Amino acid sequence: MSLPLSSNYKQLEDGMGPSKEFPEGTIPPKRRIPWKRLGAVVLIGVVYFFGPRKEDLGDCVSSIIWPDVPSESYEVAPAAEFIPKPTTTTIPTAMPSQDDDASPPARPTDPASDGDLTKTHYCTEPYKAGVPLVQFALMIDMGVAGSRIHIYKFNNCGPSPAFEYEVFKRYGRGAWLFGDSPPAAAQSLDVLLDEAVRVVPESLRGCTPVQVKASAALKLQGATKSSDILAAVRHRLEEKYPFSLQGENAVEIMEWREQGVYAWLTANYLLSTLSADPPAQKSPPYAVLSLAGATAQIVYEPTFDVAKPDAKLEEGEHKYELMYDGQRRVLYEHSHRGYGLVTARQSTHWIVDSMSNHSEDAVVPNPCLAKGTNKTVDIFEEQLTGRRKGRSVTMVGGDVSSWESCNQVVELVLNKDAFCEVEPCSFNGVYQPSLLETFPHGKILLLSYYDDRLSPFLTTTANPLKAPLHVSAFADLAKIVCQGPTAWKEQWGSDKALMQELEQRPEWCLDLTYMHALLLGYGLEGNREIQLRTQFRGVELGWFLGATVATIAGVELKCRV
Repeated sequence: MSLPLSSNYKQLEDGMGPSKEFPEGTIPPKRRIPWKRLGAVVLIGVVYFFGPRKEDLGDCVSSIIWPDVPSESYEVAPAAEFIPKPTTTTIPTAMPSQDDDASPPARPTDPASDGDLTKTHYCTEPYKAGVPLVQFALMIDMGVAGSRIHIYKFNNCGPSPAFEYEVFKRYGRGAWLFGDSPPAAAQSLDVLLDEAVRVVPESLRGCTPVQVKASAALKLQGATKSSDILAAVRHRLEEKYPFSLQGENAVEIMEWREQGVYAWLTANYLLSTLSADPPAQKSPPYAVLSLAGATAQIVYEPTFDVAKPDAKLEEGEHKYELMYDGQRRVLYEHSHRGYGLVTARQSTHWIVDSMSNHSEDAVVPNPCLAKGTNKTVDIFEEQLTGRRKGRSVTMVGGDVSSWESCNQVVELVLNKDAFCEVEPCSFNGVYQPSLLETFPHGKILLLSYYDDRLSPFLTTTANPLKAPLHVSAFADLAKIVCQGPTAWKEQWGSDKALMQELEQRPEWCLDLTYMHALLLGYGLEGNREIQLRTQFRGVELGWFLGATVATIAGVELKCRV
């Protein structure tokens, strides 16, 4: 359950928080950057540092040694980079403890290696009476790029359901492509549900819960069509398939904030921080920070000093009360819309372009492009109803390029000087309890683009990053990457794949600099340890498993008769 949004919080958000929905695949309206509040000294200094001068333009243009790189599309794909392969099975991630003298049980990774699917390899009786030995559960994700089903097998050998493996299947057409025919939209899921019938034993189907979660893009069909599609899906499930629907919310549109909360639950469930076992109680749940194309999201469970009566989580949409396995957890969640990696690039280029005062065909120095690189970027002009492509501008990285100069620009993007109505705030005037005070020793898990950008430097054979990793790793890398090809060759010259990646993406400098500034904006310090993952033992760290576990853990399921 989530609490209603307070009037103060609505003013604080200024339309950029989760209280305003922007469909997947679209770009949120341009944030208003409060130039007057930033102070004349800062602006003059930044303009002087990388503003266009005749001599600077000459140096920058002469320093270009790479041919023009085609501009990347700025269309925001809804987490498409992190969708697993069309067919996925995984190894067990949770297993009851075994006696030291007992031989380890076989670990099935799919139905073919499992044998009798009505049984489990981990025990012969459930942990407590009244629950089944084996529990299957189904989660269907109706997304923009198509629909997919996750078929999960759990066992009840312990106090909480233990995940064994997953069967995954994908269908490439989004259900709302059949918007004019809701029955056809519902029938498009048959190929996925037929797979579930094939996998789940007949004797367990009636007690197997099924959920269908549609992405926010379904709202583009309009209230009537989207409602009709959901109703048609529910009707087809009830009429044709033997699985059970648990409540009115079993078929619904999933909001952004719920995706973040259930991704938090997925990660902490798989990492065993929510277990009732004593070792797990000594380690608080991970804070989960994800970075997508259009959104930066943070979810964690803050703790407050009981000696301070006023120390509490303020009311607002950021407060999410999650019931899991009979326990109530109060989480802080915020989706910073417009602060994803793709939209941050757009905002950075827009600031550089706005402050350069250049002629129409001029080449613009950009401190966030690596030295010796160039890129043609699309500048999106601000409109009352959103953003549209205005013009293309060629930007170059030259003498002005450096981590320090780029960091000044991304600090403007983060809008750290925005008015904070409800204190304390992270950036852009958004309320967030201090991580230093309410999460001082908790572990930090970074997902999505964070992992995507650091992974090449972890796996390289030339001067790889070493564990443990800290927030400062992003800045340390950016200081080298922003210096351009000469610095790259000195550091990673023997790794041809990494060199090619750096050469083809001039915005590596910007990406690493922005990620570092973003993490500091949340209130993390440079020496704070971080962990990177997109999967854990083969399971995608998305919302799918978390939303499923929340349905079956500590809940009496209603079986279909």
